Amino acid sequence: MSDRATPSSGKAHVEEAASASADVSPLRVSEAVLAEAARTVTRARRRGGRRSGLVGLVLALAAFAVFAVSLSVGDMVIPLADVLATLFGGGDAGSQFVILELRLPRALLAVLVGAGFGMAGAVFQTVLRNPLASPDVIGISSGASAAAVTASMVFAVSGLALSASALAGALVAGTLIYLLAWRKGVVGARLVLVGLGVGFGLNSLVWYLMSRAEVTGAQNALLWLTGSLNGRSWTQVWPQLIALAVLVPLTFAAARALPALQLGDDTASGLGARAERNRLALLACGVALAGVSTAAAGPVAFVAFVAAPVARMLLPGRGAVLPHAALAGALLVLLADFAAQHALPGTQLPVGVVTSLVGAPYLLWLLARTNRVGRGG
Repeated sequence: MSDRATPSSGKAHVEEAASASADVSPLRVSEAVLAEAARTVTRARRRGGRRSGLVGLVLALAAFAVFAVSLSVGDMVIPLADVLATLFGGGDAGSQFVILELRLPRALLAVLVGAGFGMAGAVFQTVLRNPLASPDVIGISSGASAAAVTASMVFAVSGLALSASALAGALVAGTLIYLLAWRKGVVGARLVLVGLGVGFGLNSLVWYLMSRAEVTGAQNALLWLTGSLNGRSWTQVWPQLIALAVLVPLTFAAARALPALQLGDDTASGLGARAERNRLALLACGVALAGVSTAAAGPVAFVAFVAAPVARMLLPGRGAVLPHAALAGALLVLLADFAAQHALPGTQLPVGVVTSLVGAPYLLWLLARTNRVGRGG
C-alpha cells in the first residue's frame, strides 16, 4: 500500500518539476538571447565591413580611372597603354615630357588636395555634428585667403612663401574662431556662427585689398581665390604630399575618440574620454588639412562641404568615414579639374568654378531641407 502513488503525491511532483523549470528557464532563455544578439551584432559588423571595403574600392577605382584619363586626354592625346608605359619608365621623350612634367603633377595635386579637403570636411562635420561645419563655410579658408592676398599684394610674396602664408592664415583663423566660440567648451552651432562672422570679416579685408590693387595683381589674386590647378607643378606637389603624410596618421589617431564624442560630452566624460581635449585635437587636424590644401591650390570651394555627405550617403550609419570622405574628395576634384580643362574648347577654367557649380545647389538643397524639417542644422 505504501508503494502506490496517491494523487496528492503526483501533484506535488508536478509542482516541484514546474518550480525547477521556472527557476532554470529564464537563465537559459537570457543566455540564448545574448548569444543570438552577439551573433547578430557580429553579422552586422561583417556586413558593414564588407560594404565599407567595397565602397572604398569602388571610389578608389573610379578615382584611378579619372586619373588615368586625365593623363591621356589633352591637346596631345596619348593612348592609355602609352601612359602606363611612360609612368613605368618607357615611352618616347615627347610623352615623358607631357605626362611626367605637365599632366602628372596636376593630377596628383588634384588627388592630394581633394583628399585633404574631404577629410577636413568629415572631421569638422562629425566633431561639431553640423552639416554646415565645413572649412570653406566657417572661415578657415577665408583666413588662408586673407593671409595669402595680404602677403601677395602688400609684401609681394609669391611661390612657396605664399603657400606658407595661406597655411599660417588658416591656422590663425582656426585659433581665433575656437577662442571666440569657447564658453567652458565648444558647441557646434556656436562655432559655426562665430566662424561665419569671422569669415565675412576676413572676406571684407580681401575685397578691400583687391579694390586698391593694380589690375594685374587683382586678376592674379582673383584666380587664386577661385581655386585653381592651372600651371601647378612638382613644386606644389611635394609639400602637399609631405604634409598629408604627417597629418593623415595624426587625424586617424585623434579620430579614435570620435565614437565617444558623438555620444555627447557628458557621456564621453563618463566613459573616461577627455572630450574638450580630443575635440581640440581633431579640430586642429582639420584646420591643418584644410590649410595645406588651400595653400596648394587655393580655396577650392565646396569640396570639403560635399565630400563627407557623399561618403556617408554611400555608407549610412558608419560614423565619420574619414578614408571614404578623402577618396570622395579626390574623385570630386579630379572630375572637376577634368571638366575645367575640357568642357570649353581652348579655355581652361579654374577648378573652383566647377566645384562651385556642384556645391552651390547642394547647399541650397541642404538649407531648404533643414528649414522644412524644422532644424537649425
